[in-house]
Amino acid sequence: MSQGNYLLDLYSKAGKMPLGKKVFSMFFARKAPYFATISPVVTELRPNFCEVQFPKRRGVENHIGTVHVIAICNALEMAMGALAEASIPKHLRWIPKGMQVNYTAKATTDIRVTAEANAEDWKPGDLPVTVKAFRDDGTVVVEGTIMLYVSEKPAK
Repeated sequence: MSQGNYLLDLYSKAGKMPLGKKVFSMFFARKAPYFATISPVVTELRPNFCEVQFPKRRGVENHIGTVHVIAICNALEMAMGALAEASIPKHLRWIPKGMQVNYTAKATTDIRVTAEANAEDWKPGDLPVTVKAFRDDGTVVVEGTIMLYVSEKPAK
C-alpha cells in the first residue's frame, strides 16, 4: 500500500502543531502495533529518508542493561516503512523481503535510527534500504539493509 504524498502532507501538517510529531508517530505505529512498544517518534520524514528516535528505558533493555537489538530492529523497520510509504511511486507496491544487520557497538543511550533509499531504485524488483542506529554520541550501534520487494499494483 502506498500513501505517498498523503503521508508526507500529514507529517508536515502534524509537525507544525504542538506535540504533532509525537501524535503522528503514535498513529503511524498503529499500522504495526509492535512499533508502539518502543515509544518511537518520527523526527524527520522526506522521500527516501526517515529518522526515528526512541528512549532507552527498562522496557527496551536486555539482561546487561543496554538497548536490546530487537527493539532497535523494530525502530529500523518503522523507519523503513515510513520511508517506503512516503517514497514509492503510486503505481507500485512494496513488501519487506528480509533484514540483515550487524551489531557494531553497545547501545547504552537513547537511540536514533535512519533509513535511506535511492530514488532511482523505485522500480519492480529488489530494493535495498540502508538502515543505521546511533547512540547519543553518534556511534553506530547497528547497521544493515532491509530488502524490499517492489512490484506493480494489479490492475483493478
